[in-house]
Parts: sequence; C-alpha cells; structure tokens
Amino acid sequence: MLLLTWSALSTVLVGLIIPRLTAADTATSRAQVALDTLQTWYNATSGLWDTCGWWNGANCMTVIADLAAIDPSVSDTANYVFDNTLRMAPAHNPNPGPENQVHSRDGVAANSSEWLDSAYDDDAWWALAWIAAYDVTNDDTYLGLAQGIFSSLTKAWGTRCGGGGLQWSSTSSYINAITNELFLTVAAHLANRASSDSERDTYIGWAQKEWDWFAAQGFIGSNYTINDGLLDNCQNNGQTVWSYNQGVILGGLVELNRAAPNDTYLESANKIAQAAIMTLSDANLVIHDVCEPNCAPDATQFKGIFIRNLHMLHQDSPNDLYKKVIEACANSIWEYDRNYLNQLGVNWAGLVASIDASTHSSALDALVAAVTI
Repeated sequence: MLLLTWSALSTVLVGLIIPRLTAADTATSRAQVALDTLQTWYNATSGLWDTCGWWNGANCMTVIADLAAIDPSVSDTANYVFDNTLRMAPAHNPNPGPENQVHSRDGVAANSSEWLDSAYDDDAWWALAWIAAYDVTNDDTYLGLAQGIFSSLTKAWGTRCGGGGLQWSSTSSYINAITNELFLTVAAHLANRASSDSERDTYIGWAQKEWDWFAAQGFIGSNYTINDGLLDNCQNNGQTVWSYNQGVILGGLVELNRAAPNDTYLESANKIAQAAIMTLSDANLVIHDVCEPNCAPDATQFKGIFIRNLHMLHQDSPNDLYKKVIEACANSIWEYDRNYLNQLGVNWAGLVASIDASTHSSALDALVAAVTI
C-alpha cells in the first residue's frame, strides 16, 4: 500500500483540485482565470500565441481587449499584449507580400501593410483586433492600423457576382461569406470611430454598399442561415453553415445601425441570429459546429466569434433567448469543457479534447460575453 504524508497529499490535491476550483464563483472571475491560462500560450518573442495561427492570434487579442473594456483589473495584461504584439508579430506574418517584408522593431512607426498576408479575411481580423485595442486605450496608433488595413481592402473590391464584393484572397477567385462580412463590419466599426463627418460618411458608404451587395447575393438561405460562399455562377454553394458566418454579420449590422440607423439592419440581424441558434444549438442551448471534435486548424475559433457578436446584438436588441444561449454556453464551458489546468476545449458541452490557444480563446469569448449579459 502506498502511504502519503499529509504534506505530499496536499501537494497532489493542490495540483489536481485547486486549479479546477480557482475563482469559479462569478462570471468575471471565471474570465480572469481563463485569461491567465490563455497567456500561458503567449510567446513574447513572436508577439503571438503558440499552437494557433496568424488570424487566430487576432482573435486572441480581441477577446483580451473585450475583457479589458469591462474589467480594468486586466488592463496591464491587455496593454502589454497590444504593445508587444505591435512590435513583434509582423516579423512572424506567415505570408507577407512584397510590400510588407518586415522584421520586429522598436520605436518605428506602425505600418498597416505589415499585417497584410494576401488573405483578405485575415487582414480584416487584424483590423478588428486593433479597433478593439483602440477602444480600450484610445491610442490613435491602433485605430490608424485598422484604417490602413481597411484602405487596403477597398482596393480588392471586385466586379463579379452583381458587380461587387471581395474574393477570399489575392490568389483565389472564391467569393466567400466571411471575407465580405468582415469588410462590412470593419467599415461600420470605423464609421463609429471616425474623426470627421466626411470620414464617417465614407465608411458608412462602404458598409452600406457591402450590405446591399451581400443581401442581394445567394449567401443567405431561405431559413436565414448563411452558407460559406458562392459558386462560380454566383449561386449559394450550399456549403457548411459555420457559426462564425452567422456571427460576424451580426456585429456588422449592429455597428452599421449605430452609425446610420435603419430598422431593417437589426431586423435582419435578429432573423440570422435566431436561425443560427435553431440550427447550431443543442437541447441545452449550447452552440456546436459540425466538425467537433476535430475542427483544427480554423474552425476551433468559430463559435467564440458567434457568441461575441451575438452579445453585441443583445446589447442593442435585447432578447431573452440570446441571454440564455450566452449563459448556457459559458456555464457549460466552465463545468464540462475545462481540464485541471483551466484549459478550454472545442466541444463546449463536454468531452475535453483538442485543446490549444484557439479553442481556449474561442471559449473565453463566451465567458467574457457572460460577464455583462
């Protein structure tokens, strides 16, 4: 028989039990614990999070900014991440174009071209991340990065499929939903942070142009779920109803309605949100993507993006269903999708598996949304 001294037993208990019980009593403390865990993946040398990709890193930074916006106690962590990522991450851009071959630097003015990687959706994720950082700090450097990235994206506005929209990347002819949803939401975000009426009107114009084009294409099905993209003949391709495609459009329409109020924007957002919940939630209102539990490398990020934007819609168009979904997801993550290291996985209903910085940051989006629901 193996006998343990009380001291040894205490050490075992601390290692196995305490992390699972740490600060689990409130939505805020849960988010704080999860932030600390996310930062165990942060690589100060690269300015990114180990185990996840370039665009995922933008979402890691966004969720940190969102938590800092409602919880000043994490502002030091957020400010460190913003500054260090700004200086270090461009050198680790996985696919920089000829105009943005850069290396990590100190004291050099920020350059938006450093964040471009030829995939227009990736570029837009970083624009949103820098907008989120700006909202926390009021540092015009961050807003300027987002504005510069968006200016680059406008040059990709196309002529196919109704004479508009953006294709997925500079090397692909595929016209997908997420790239165009992101273009809309970045434009609308920037409209609400513009420094002049003329600048604001320009961003509103782009957001409205994108929405009018998007709504006229085949992206939105008859049941108001959004498919992944368009066929070569510009018809809905019938591909997977991913959660993030249902989410980003919500935030874009909320921001556009704030900039240029129009009842139809929130009406459309509510139809899409409710269709997504009906399609993607289980009996307990926990959101799932069809790839679970094998969603790497990209779809591990999707559900958090949906919840982040559903929360934005709930702020401007409250609905008890949205509140229940956000709370159900956050509670299920904490109870069933968390290991003894407080790491969060891809299946929010349980069976912890496939954990990395992407799955964790996505789940953290739901925990952050629950703080102010």
